[in-house]
Amino acid sequence: MTIEESLKQTVVNAVKALYDKDLNDNLVQIQKTKKEFEGDLTIVVFPILKLSGKKPEDTAQDLGNYISQNWAECKKFNVVKGFLNLSLKHAVITEMLLNINADENYGFEAVTDKSKKVVVEFSSPNTNKPLHLGHLRNNFLGDSISKILKAGGNNVIKVNLVNDRGIHICKSMLAWKKWGSGETPETSGIKGDHLIGKYYVEFDKHYKQEIKDLMAQGMSEDEAKQKAPSIVEAHKMLQAWESGDEETVNLWKTMNSWVYDGFDVTYKLMGITFDKIYHESETYLEGKQYVLDALQKGICQKDETGATFIDLTADGLDKKILLRGDGTTVYMTQDLGTAALRHREFNFDEHIYVVGNEQDYHFKALKLVLKKLGFAWGENIKHFSYGMVELPNGKMKSREGTVVDADDLIAEMTETARKTSEELGKLNEMTKEEQDNTVFTIAMAALKYFILKVDPKKTILFNPAESIDFNGNTGPFVLYTYARIRSIFRKLTEKGISRSELTKDFEDISEVESNLVQSVANFKNAVSEACKMCSPAQIANYVYDLSKQFNQFYHDFSILGEEDGLKREFRLVLAENVGRTIKKCLNLMGINVLEKM
Repeated sequence: MTIEESLKQTVVNAVKALYDKDLNDNLVQIQKTKKEFEGDLTIVVFPILKLSGKKPEDTAQDLGNYISQNWAECKKFNVVKGFLNLSLKHAVITEMLLNINADENYGFEAVTDKSKKVVVEFSSPNTNKPLHLGHLRNNFLGDSISKILKAGGNNVIKVNLVNDRGIHICKSMLAWKKWGSGETPETSGIKGDHLIGKYYVEFDKHYKQEIKDLMAQGMSEDEAKQKAPSIVEAHKMLQAWESGDEETVNLWKTMNSWVYDGFDVTYKLMGITFDKIYHESETYLEGKQYVLDALQKGICQKDETGATFIDLTADGLDKKILLRGDGTTVYMTQDLGTAALRHREFNFDEHIYVVGNEQDYHFKALKLVLKKLGFAWGENIKHFSYGMVELPNGKMKSREGTVVDADDLIAEMTETARKTSEELGKLNEMTKEEQDNTVFTIAMAALKYFILKVDPKKTILFNPAESIDFNGNTGPFVLYTYARIRSIFRKLTEKGISRSELTKDFEDISEVESNLVQSVANFKNAVSEACKMCSPAQIANYVYDLSKQFNQFYHDFSILGEEDGLKREFRLVLAENVGRTIKKCLNLMGINVLEKM
């Protein structure tokens, strides 16, 4: 039984003894005492007032008197309005630390056969362009959320849906066919996904010029966009692909293979893996069949252009197109097929789509369409909506070539990390291999932490220089704190200092040490809250505060220099568990640690 559970039961007993009333333990609210007040744990008494029939201060005083006499862990108490602040005996703090130390998986819930099964889809790249800065936030969020949900005891399946077909793919294919002159990744020396992205930009350049020319001839902009030769050809190519035209399909396979090779390199750099990868080209036909069946049943209808739609106006949305007039499919069509396929495969309890807030409407519609098509489990899909990543000069646009490619950014971050580390002397006495590993780890910690520490719903203005700082709320600062802790234990071995045996009755603890132990103990709550909110920012905020707190403790207290063997051992066990907790937090954010910096 944890300290909180024991205290909760004592409060229930107190209400029965004091007021002869039964208190539901769900009403017992226990919080960590705020820094400005004395105490370790705080009980919020307001939910108990109906049972006590007394004022908040009087109720808190009653409870305080009972707890101090009947709960052995309580040292003293104080009342601040409707809040009862309890100070724990220091022997309790030592026991708390020893219990944490004995549990390698402290803070994590075990995944069992009865665990909730959660599918998390993220990444979802298009095969007409390389991964960019926006994809980095998506991948980092999806990977971290998956890790946090697993830490919360869920059975998590990480999936990726590659958008490998559609009009956007045909734009790159058409541009390469018309202006590529047979260029390949091998002949050009350009990474495959970057090469295809180059032709996506090339298509847009020609397409815009055609629109401009047609408008100069008196055509409206909307009409010009539909009748420009390039877009007409691209739609014909999509029709040819969907009808199985051999030449078109072979070109598609060749160009996609270049992209996949490029994606694999980037995913490896990011440290991202998936349990299963789906391809839209393999799922869209199932979705198309559902739409055709719904059309026959009268659930869907056709408009004057021949397009098939489902009317969602009664639900506050619009008439959602599911098949174009030429019979080709749209994103919604393949999402229907993919969702149904995954439910058959995994029988999930929940399906989370990690997709930017620009697609909020799409997922509202998807959930509604699934239910209208008879899939009751459609109620269990959830859109994890997050804000965009912007640069100082505004939003990125792939078709205009104004994106920051993920590969280029990672390379830039690595070079910045190398330069900063060299200036601070952090690479001294390292081999070339150690230097390369160190700077890359620092770079990825800086990048991931900068992106994940922000509330997912907020837009990020990305600043590479700020993210690489070794001070402040950054990945490198937390990394350095971990490395500092590991250095203590290297010195311990080098100096041959013997360890003592720490027992639970040790009480010679300062308030600073007591607070640090309780911060480590709070890791369990941090994981629980992050899991509930699906928010890596909760973990980032927690680990930053823990790192700051440890560094202050390290500055104020001697560890290896402490002559009292038991005091030294307490501080060593404390430091070890702060380090272990920092490592767990960083791993939940997809960040590797460094043993020395």
